[in-house]
Amino acid sequence: MLFIQDLPSPKTLVLGQIPQTTKIYDRHHTLLYQLYADQNRTVIPLTDVPKHLQNASIATEDKDFYKHPGFDVTAIIRSLITNLSGGELQGGSTITQQLIKSALLTPETSITRKVKEIVLAFWAERMFSKTQILEMYFNQVPYGGTAWGVEAAAQTYFGKRAKDLDLAESAFLAGIPRAPSIYSPFGNTPTLWKKRQTEVLARMGELGYISQQDREQAVKQELFFKRPHTPLHAPHFVMYVRDLLIKKYGLPFVERGGLTVVTSIDLSLQEKVQTIVAEEVGKNAYLNLTNGAAMVTNPKNGDILAMIGSKSFEDEGSGNVNVTTSLRQPGSSIKVVTYAAALSKGYTAATILDDSAVVYTNPGAPSYAPVNYDGKFHGRVPLRLALANSFNIPAVKILNHVGIPTVVELGKKMGITTWTSPERYGLSLTLGGAETTMIDMTTVYGVLANDGLRVDANPIVKITDGKGNVLEEKQEVAKQQVLDTGVAFILSSILSDNNARSQAFGPNSVLNIPGKIVSVKTGTSDNKRDNWTIGYTNDRVVAVWVGNNNGAPMSQTLASGITGAAPIWNRIITVLLEGKPGQILIQPTNVVTKSCLGRTEFFVKGTENSVSCIFRPSPSVSPSPGTNR
Repeated sequence: MLFIQDLPSPKTLVLGQIPQTTKIYDRHHTLLYQLYADQNRTVIPLTDVPKHLQNASIATEDKDFYKHPGFDVTAIIRSLITNLSGGELQGGSTITQQLIKSALLTPETSITRKVKEIVLAFWAERMFSKTQILEMYFNQVPYGGTAWGVEAAAQTYFGKRAKDLDLAESAFLAGIPRAPSIYSPFGNTPTLWKKRQTEVLARMGELGYISQQDREQAVKQELFFKRPHTPLHAPHFVMYVRDLLIKKYGLPFVERGGLTVVTSIDLSLQEKVQTIVAEEVGKNAYLNLTNGAAMVTNPKNGDILAMIGSKSFEDEGSGNVNVTTSLRQPGSSIKVVTYAAALSKGYTAATILDDSAVVYTNPGAPSYAPVNYDGKFHGRVPLRLALANSFNIPAVKILNHVGIPTVVELGKKMGITTWTSPERYGLSLTLGGAETTMIDMTTVYGVLANDGLRVDANPIVKITDGKGNVLEEKQEVAKQQVLDTGVAFILSSILSDNNARSQAFGPNSVLNIPGKIVSVKTGTSDNKRDNWTIGYTNDRVVAVWVGNNNGAPMSQTLASGITGAAPIWNRIITVLLEGKPGQILIQPTNVVTKSCLGRTEFFVKGTENSVSCIFRPSPSVSPSPGTNR
């Protein structure tokens, strides 16, 4: 039961409540970013708040501000209907309620808090005039970052006093309080503010605060924002973590709850990888590629150690687009899922595959004739060589044999979260025909590195609230056996076999790390729009992508495994392995060896006698060249 004596007094509104800073750190407790680092607040009288800003805020937040007793009955009923029907908890808050929520109550989302908010708003309206409430609102409401109150907001966004704001700037600021992080021009959605500003201006016009001509001029007016000076390290990663926190804890709690967030990122490594990506993308400009991205993860526990979303976050074109979370075609790097399915269905590394011409036809659809990257047919080849050299035709034939649903299901188990419409996928799936993200790909390859165990990427090490309570901490990591240990080992063996891949890449390619055993796979999407290299040891996965954000093709002279992503990957993995002893692949108990096809081959126990170990090669034939190596 709710008692008046349990509630804070609205009298304290004149003093306000000091929100606590949320801080995001790297794994070594180096500060990466602060949300609301301090209350950059300068209290001003309502007479210094432009009438345009007052009207804009009332129009968009509370059109009946001067009429209601502190709460809007119609809005409350509307929100209750939504809430009782199982929808997301709705607000229906007046300006007075927003002031109460901002200054007096906790950020929890509950019916109880909503009732408190309404009672206190009604109480406050008995104690203060509308003018006083509006003045307190403009001085206490958060406008994003460290800006609390309109004076700080005007300085933060425009470098001017609040009283000097014009209509367009006032409409912008009036739209910010609903979701400061979302509508900020400095956040992860840096253009969404314009849509919000336009909505505010339209609302002002509807209510008669401005003329049609004033509205149109304000919409057209270009705003010039003052760049924030808040330190921001590992920006793509920080924005990624911030979004995860908001989804889990809600925007108000993240922005005001005083969270201490220790993440898995290693800032020193992050900066090294960022430098490598930027330098190599610059060197490869002649290949008509303009951007690059990279991730380094620990497959044992899901730690994200480095996340480079683009060559430069500051790039005015599209630098703040995080390619590691964007949908891209993975090219042949996705073949590991197809081959994992094949090995799980009785195929072996010594199974002979037929790399010869084939045409697939379906009624009502164009025929499909896959071709190889090098423009040749290679005849009868062992599975080891087919995968190591990334021949396309054998991969397509395997997919056709084991079935698209089987591969899609295994892909999901291994970490692909974007394959939501399997009915749309054809045989080009194994060549990267279905988009996914770099985060998903590091999870997939992490399964191979981790003996078939899936561990999802998780950048959070520990979160405590403003009172020191631990909200979450990475201790026992969730692991799921999604692939047979022996299958994972054999795939890792193939992908680390420099001799096996020499036919396509040569013996001294950048995929080979002298003195080290590293498993690696390349991938290039159709028309060379995406180029990947993903490789791993037992405790590190490194994924690299290059291309153009708009999907424009790169130069057709780009050679997968030689130029593009591969040199970047080579430099990153070399940094990671520097000074470390060479690792070996540990053969699991369910894998046996047998002399086969001129080498000692690995087999999942029970499959070693399922193939003939006498190999008779067939000659190569040259069709037209393809892609997807």
